[in-house]
Parts: sequence; structure tokens; C-alpha cells
Amino acid sequence: MTNCILVLGGNGKTGRRVVERLRRTNHGVRPGSRAGSPPFDWEDRTTWGPALRGVGAAYVTYQPDLTFPGAVDAVGAFARQAAGAGVGRLVLLSGRGEAEARLAEEAVAAAGIDWSVVRASYFMQNFSEAAFADGVRAGEIVFPAGDTPEPFVDAEDIADVAVAALTEDGHAGKVHEVTGPRLLTFADAAAEIAAATGREVRYVPVAPQVYRDQLVADGLPEDAATTLTDLFTTTLDGRNAYVTDGVRAALGREPRDFGVFARGTAQAGAWS
Repeated sequence: MTNCILVLGGNGKTGRRVVERLRRTNHGVRPGSRAGSPPFDWEDRTTWGPALRGVGAAYVTYQPDLTFPGAVDAVGAFARQAAGAGVGRLVLLSGRGEAEARLAEEAVAAAGIDWSVVRASYFMQNFSEAAFADGVRAGEIVFPAGDTPEPFVDAEDIADVAVAALTEDGHAGKVHEVTGPRLLTFADAAAEIAAATGREVRYVPVAPQVYRDQLVADGLPEDAATTLTDLFTTTLDGRNAYVTDGVRAALGREPRDFGVFARGTAQAGAWS
């Protein structure tokens, strides 16, 4: 790739890691965000053209999630505009078990240029950088997951797969479905974090409606709270309770284990 690589969500959990890797390997990179230069905003399509100028490949992440209304249309429109701007390769971050995410994958593939998909399970970093981090610090992770196991994947592994798909041959037309190496319930994950931190951390299951109402009480709009809760209950109904070899197939190595993540994160002081 001789042209710049656009990384949408360049400040996000996977996007900033992709940016860091591309810079370390001397690739031209343009982080795409509202604060970027030029700025990129999914809600303002006039920002897309300037962000795509001179770009040879793009890592596409959609916030808050591909299940939200308008996401599939926006991703498809972006993919077509990217193709028209001369972009040669798109790599989409997608989610396992999400019908809307599959539609977004199809929209990217329909743009007529090289494409790859990184279809990920729940991030390990949700416990350290996002939704569950405050709960870990408080000693209680409150969530409507029941006892459904999930093969949590490390965002570092996602970034490695994405960079390979962006910069190497052999990934065009492939869906890399990436997971961690084993299944854990949320109670299991809490126990491993407790062992790594040396203090009590427990999982507290709640009913979906209770969780939704708490999101609203915390200030999230009702429609967004409903969409997120529906997403969680759908993807944690058991449909994704299996591991894949996606990381190994893409990178030739095993994915990082949750225990390694938990110990490293605790040692770094992220939960202090």
C-alpha cells in the first residue's frame, strides 16, 4: 500500500491500536474521528470526501454499533463512496451473531473493491476500557448475561488481524471470525479479574428490562438503551458460545487468553 490508510474510530478500542501498529511499521495513516484532521463524522456525509482523499485502504468501524438504525445504510454508502474515490481495500469490524452486522458486511462486499471482515466476539477490554470497567473497580459487574459463556477476544488480537488484512495479500474476500481461546461466563471472567487484582469482583446478573431502565436512568436515550439491551440479550442467547480459529488462520498464532489479559491489565493499574 503506497497510499494513506484511513482508520475510522481512530480513538476507539480497536482503532487506536490499529493506528499505533500502522505507525510503528511506517505506513501512512489517517485517524478518522470528529476531532481528526480532516474530521470524519458518520452523521455528516460532507466529511467523508475529504477524509477519503488520497486513501488506499480503510478500516471501517461504526459507532455505537452496526445494529443501530441507519448503520447499514451509512456503511454501504461509505463503501460506495470509498470505491468511487479510488480506495482499493476495505476492512470492516463486525460483530458475531448480529443480523444487521451481516447486512453491513454484504453492503461493503457490494462496493466492488477488495474487502475483508473482522467479525469479533465481545472484547476483553470491555472490562478495562468501557462498559464494565467501573463495575470492576466497584466490585460488581451488573449485566444481563445470565450464565451464557462467551469467548472474549483481546482487542490487541483484533488490531493485529485488521492490520494484516489492511496491509498484506491473501485476505481479500475473507471473513475472519475472531474469538479468544476458551469460553467463560461473566461470572468466570469476574473471578479471573478478582484473582488478578487480589480483591473481590463478582458478577451480578439482572433482567434485561432492569438493565435497560438503569441505562436510561444514567442518561442514555430510551431508544438507544433499548437497542443496546436487545443487542446484548440477542448475542448472549447462546448462539456465539463457541470458539473459532480466526486469529490462528489470519496470523498463524494462538489468540491471547483472558487470564493473560486480566493479569497484565491489573499489573498496569487499569483497575486501581
